[in-house]
Amino acid sequence: MDESSEERADAFFHALSDRTRRDILRRVLAGEHSVTNLAAEYEMSFAAVQKHVAVLERAGLLAKRRRGREQLASGDVEAVRSVASILDEFEDIWRGRIARIDDLLAIPPKEE
Repeated sequence: MDESSEERADAFFHALSDRTRRDILRRVLAGEHSVTNLAAEYEMSFAAVQKHVAVLERAGLLAKRRRGREQLASGDVEAVRSVASILDEFEDIWRGRIARIDDLLAIPPKEE
C-alpha cells in the first residue's frame, strides 16, 4: 500500500474504532438520515453526534448534503468495500502463514 492508502486506512479504522460511529454508519448505510434525527437516537448532545458524523465524513465513510436547513448523511458503500479489501489483504497474509505451517507439518520427519 502506498502512503495515501495507508493514511486512508488509518482514517477508516480510527472512524470505526468507536461504537457510536459504527452504529451511525450502519444507520446511514441502510438509508439517508438527517443529522438531527441521528442525534435523537443517542444519549449525547447534538454537537457530540455531529463530531462523530464529521469523523466518518473525513474518513470518507459517509457523505453529507444539505436540504434546506437539514444536513442529510448517507453511507458510502464503496468506502466500506475498501475497508473490507484491507481486511481481506490481512486475511490472505494470515492464511498464507497457516498454509506454510500445514506444509511444514506434512513433511515427514527425517530418519536417523
